[in-house]
Amino acid sequence: MAHVTNALVITAPGINCDLELCHAFEAAGAKVDTAHLQRLIREPAIINRYRLIGLPGGFSYGDDIAAGRVMAQLIRQSLYPALAAAIERGVPMITPCNGFQIAVQSGLLPGPDAGAGWPEEPAAPSVALTQNSAARFNDIWTRFEIPANSRCVWTRGLRCQPGTDVIPCAHGEGRFVADEDTIALLEANGQIAIRYAGGDNFNGSMGAIAGICDASGLVFGLMPHPERYTRWTQHPTWTRLDPAVRNGDTPGLRMFKAAVAHTMGVSVR
Repeated sequence: MAHVTNALVITAPGINCDLELCHAFEAAGAKVDTAHLQRLIREPAIINRYRLIGLPGGFSYGDDIAAGRVMAQLIRQSLYPALAAAIERGVPMITPCNGFQIAVQSGLLPGPDAGAGWPEEPAAPSVALTQNSAARFNDIWTRFEIPANSRCVWTRGLRCQPGTDVIPCAHGEGRFVADEDTIALLEANGQIAIRYAGGDNFNGSMGAIAGICDASGLVFGLMPHPERYTRWTQHPTWTRLDPAVRNGDTPGLRMFKAAVAHTMGVSVR
């Protein structure tokens, strides 16, 4: 039987980037299902059927209290063990924008130390995504770069030609903050997966960090939206790009294809 990569996109009230995330998985060759968070809380075994998981962006539960806070607490209380077990099984997971905010508050990122295994209870958050330094919502395309030592599955081997190394961002609470020791540890472990390039750190993130991964490289959280950059016509100046460049895949689509390729050895039940 041919290998089929099944992807699960988790939805909830206020989530509004689920369709883009579904399209990105499909464009990368995966078969996609969506499931509401409350259904998964009632039936967490559903997660066992999938080789990829996506936690999309938006304004989950209206971003009450703080961005992603309500959904993160629901995951911590009821769904964390099932998601942790999936990651232990080797399932790549992507969490853009609001998904990143949820992932850090629910204990999915930065995750346990390499080789330590996922704990039964989620750890207290060690990093945070707080208000942009300009104290306003920014909707912008920014240049990005991938650190040479990144262990992230999603960005593995990703190199961009000049002019294509941009990615869309849209958030008001995306400034990455952590203490110096935590950032140094993330750096040493190859867990800084993506940075804002040059002077494009518009939200004031420490270390220009745009996204991180867990120690396995499977769980990828980032404030930018790679799912909104799967077609060249989405590039802000696509008509000026060399036609030879547009013959290949966009950087966003290549991230999803890298994860799909990684799933070849992931089992389902």
